[in-house]
Amino acid sequence: QVQLVESGGGTVQVGESLRISCAATGRTFSADAMAWFRQAPGKEREFVAGIRWFGTETAYSDSVQGRFTISKERTQNMLHLQMNALKPEDTAVYYCVARSRYSDNYHAGDNYDSWGQGTQVTVSS
Repeated sequence: QVQLVESGGGTVQVGESLRISCAATGRTFSADAMAWFRQAPGKEREFVAGIRWFGTETAYSDSVQGRFTISKERTQNMLHLQMNALKPEDTAVYYCVARSRYSDNYHAGDNYDSWGQGTQVTVSS
């Protein structure tokens, strides 16, 4: 059973940066890919960024492209999301997710079989 634990959330001002992280634990952790999703109050969950666990492929939503960077530390089973130039609309609970089966689709939440509890990111103006 894979467990995902997010950390690093908090409150920042508009234009500031924040880095959130995710620790993956389990007897033997492996994945096809990991990603970040977010959900703001009253809104649907949305894909933010994804990364192939073995490989270099990454994917980003249009809303964060150029501002956010997803990265991994495979030897430490860690996933990170560096968020720069934060905007009020980035305010949400951010979830770390992992999937065990291969897929070309990073955006579909149903493709992921492990989810963290989430970490709150608040951007105040």
